Amino acid sequence: MKSAVETLNPTRVRLTVEVPFEELKPSLDAAYKKINQQVSVPGFRKGKIPNRVIDQRFGRAAVLEEAVNDALPRFYTQAVDEGKIEVLGQPDITDIEGVENLADGGDLKFTAEVDVRPEITLPDFAGIEVVVDPIVVEDADVEKSLEQLRERFSSVKDVERAAAEGDVVVVDLEAKVDGEVPEDGTATGVSYEIGSGRLLDGIDEAVVGLSAGETKTFTTELKGGTQAGQSSEVTVTVVTVQEKELPELDDEFAQMASEFDSLEELKDDSRKRLERMREFDQATQAQERVLDELLKLVEMDYPEKLLKDEVETRKHNLEHHQLEPMGLTLETYLATQDKSVEDFAKETEDQAKKGIKTQFVLDEIVDKEKLGVNQEELTEHLIRRAAGSGMTPDQFAQQVVQGNQVPLLVGEVARGKALALVVEAAKVTDTNGDVVSFEDDEDEDAAEASAETSTEAVEAAAETTEA
Repeated sequence: MKSAVETLNPTRVRLTVEVPFEELKPSLDAAYKKINQQVSVPGFRKGKIPNRVIDQRFGRAAVLEEAVNDALPRFYTQAVDEGKIEVLGQPDITDIEGVENLADGGDLKFTAEVDVRPEITLPDFAGIEVVVDPIVVEDADVEKSLEQLRERFSSVKDVERAAAEGDVVVVDLEAKVDGEVPEDGTATGVSYEIGSGRLLDGIDEAVVGLSAGETKTFTTELKGGTQAGQSSEVTVTVVTVQEKELPELDDEFAQMASEFDSLEELKDDSRKRLERMREFDQATQAQERVLDELLKLVEMDYPEKLLKDEVETRKHNLEHHQLEPMGLTLETYLATQDKSVEDFAKETEDQAKKGIKTQFVLDEIVDKEKLGVNQEELTEHLIRRAAGSGMTPDQFAQQVVQGNQVPLLVGEVARGKALALVVEAAKVTDTNGDVVSFEDDEDEDAAEASAETSTEAVEAAAETTEA
């Protein structure tokens, strides 16, 4: 076999492959054998039909087509290996020549065009500087955390008075669009906390001041269902008004809501927990901002077919995995976001470019720094991914193995390690001017937060991109 590589542009090549008949003969023999097992000819046992009979009954062209279909992927892969080409995606096979002459011992020639990884020059990571928020926990933050905990242990009781902010009301709803009630335009027995903002715009103003049995109509835009995005006249009827009762914030509450004996111990624990959360948030912020700065410093050509496919994948995922379950079309969604089709297309392409660039740049770092992934790192990542998917680690691992996605997870961990390496080399300061470090052994919480968020930051940037 002979092959030649022609560079069409920085991210696409054309392979020209020439295969002599001698190397094609095994594929031709395999084609006869396969057809022999699939067809029946009177007078011959299955699998024992002579080649000349197959040619006469089914045509030589069918055999040649089967042989070429078997040979092309094998010789394409061989040409890629010989040329040491890092290909992306599937090739476009064109200009197949010589098929009609294979019966006479002729050669086969074909060309294949395919995207390849762009060349990337990495910058000096030490020149990257970012600023992040400081770790600050105020007394007010601790008090807010305790109030949220009280809310979790609250109870409600029915009251015979008008509804007020903070009350829980049970309501019946009827929505009309253009004077008609759609099929999914009614709901009964809906429990709603006034002021939570979890239902419809305008409902808070409508129900405040209403007592059980009273009704009010207001205009709003429907958020979901078959009429999502439509202006609607909604009639709300208050069935029950309930008042929330919060437990006293004292030692008894601390013992009921936690493993601590006193309120002071609970407050101290709340402060430490908030500090850990702020450390995690700071690490995430550092990862994201360092990544953004890194990408700005790298010039890269985008493989045309890969970029097109990635844009289509993102659009498909939005339409079918997010909007369709909510009963929304893309047009309706764009209207609610006050975006044009052109704005959406530009935004989607920018996101796809960032995802592709993130993967390629971090892969280059992985390769240059020879970063490996051990079993413990892979297991920890798998457990985190399982938690995010709602599966048990065993269920998620089984799905990963069955879907041949282990290399994908290994790549995610490796890129996370690459980003962590860049963050360690970069200069990170907070808005107070203090240097932030995620590799100081004395600051184990910050180091742990950085390690946990590095892979998550990569996943957030890359999203669906899997080149």
